[in-house]
Amino acid sequence: MSALWRTKSVEQSIADTDEPSTRLRRDLTWWDLTVFGVSVVIGAGIFTITASTAGNLTGPAISIAFLIAAVACGLAALCYAEFASTLPVAGSAYTFSYATFGEFIAWIIGWDLILEFAVAAAVVAKGWSSYLGTVFGFGGGTADLGVVSVDWGALLIVVAVTVLLALGTKLSAHFSLAITIVKVSVVLLVVVVGAFYIKAANYTPFIPPGEAGERGTGADQSLFSLLTGAAGSHYGWYGVLAGASIVFFAFIGFDVVATTAEETRHPQRDVPRGILASLAIVTVLYVAVSVVLSGMVSYRDLRSSDGHSANLATAFAQNGVQWAAKVISVGALAGLTTVVIVLMLGQTRVLFAMSRDGLMPRRLAVTGRHGTPVRITLIVGVLVAIAASVFPMGRLEEMVNIGTLFAFVLVSAGVLVLRRTRPDLPRGFRVPWVPVLPIAAILACVWLMLNLTGLTWIRFLVWMAVGVVVYAGYGRRHSVLASREIAATPAEPV
Repeated sequence: MSALWRTKSVEQSIADTDEPSTRLRRDLTWWDLTVFGVSVVIGAGIFTITASTAGNLTGPAISIAFLIAAVACGLAALCYAEFASTLPVAGSAYTFSYATFGEFIAWIIGWDLILEFAVAAAVVAKGWSSYLGTVFGFGGGTADLGVVSVDWGALLIVVAVTVLLALGTKLSAHFSLAITIVKVSVVLLVVVVGAFYIKAANYTPFIPPGEAGERGTGADQSLFSLLTGAAGSHYGWYGVLAGASIVFFAFIGFDVVATTAEETRHPQRDVPRGILASLAIVTVLYVAVSVVLSGMVSYRDLRSSDGHSANLATAFAQNGVQWAAKVISVGALAGLTTVVIVLMLGQTRVLFAMSRDGLMPRRLAVTGRHGTPVRITLIVGVLVAIAASVFPMGRLEEMVNIGTLFAFVLVSAGVLVLRRTRPDLPRGFRVPWVPVLPIAAILACVWLMLNLTGLTWIRFLVWMAVGVVVYAGYGRRHSVLASREIAATPAEPV
């Protein structure tokens, strides 16, 4: 049983990065990391869920929901920055947990991150396909093959991203920078042009009175409203809190920056800069867009109907600004491209770290001549392509949120543990006001988790249970750390 809690030392984790066959190329600067963070965050939230969340859950108070989510992310970001500057190794929360809580918890969080990145990439790829149809004037990139309906648009973007990632991380960073400039320009256009169409009456009531609705009964309402016996989580403060848990999906990205720490030239300095800079930039942009959006149209005009959800282009179209709606659709298409890139990058790096530790097959961790884990990249590409092109995603973004929040909780707690167990380690960045801020981060993330639906919790627990079975059947027996411990144990005298 003690084997489950064996930890991998910081020194050993760093030493493993020099193994020739599994070495990643150090090409990235803090600017590259900031671009990765901004490129993955701007797109998933602004272009796909801001309008629908305002219409279905929060009303004009969508800006408050964004601020609540931003505070939780900011607290967790400080903890990520300290860990990444102390342990600049691929794997993010998985690697951090291995050094603090032991192998079993590391496996659990790694398994959790696999779900987070894979589902997120598939959800966003479907969003990309939808915008492809909007830009080019057809019903979306889907073909009905009789037995199954294939989303060829989602398949197209996943295949393209897989090839790009296999060719090198630096190339991906340059491509992300070019497209990020485009979509940030589109976001600024939304704020500037949209401001001229704000009507004060649309802000009233700022927090609409609560009402029952599609999410308002049984396991399909937020866990918090379910536990407290509330009628539902449409509008009112329950709606704002549930909305914060949904728009949290919009901030997923800065944690991906931590997965690239091993590929950064000066990780102790540059990773904290990249994490905090990307989070600050997107928070300002998100709040500005949410204020403008809720002022342009009534929140009731943004409610989902007949299976169709509103988006940013909807608000401009309703105000007769058709050219802006078209530009936004183009920006969304470009923006979601980089989101898929960075999410799949994070997915491959977590699997790479787990494979190098033997918890997944070791041969998957071999890097090619471009300094990238090509085998893992291809496997991830195939799986995400199948999920995005064949399976309906529904509201699976909530699965991404609960997985990310769980990772944030462990990373924040890990800062407290490592401060106590290894105070001697050099830290390029230190979280201020320890233990207050890490504890606040834990409480904020747990609070957001409680505002996700009961159904999401059930799915999450089932996935975690499957992970325990996989670890017991494979990971525990093939662990590199376990093999090293056995090799270091003196043989018993005969």
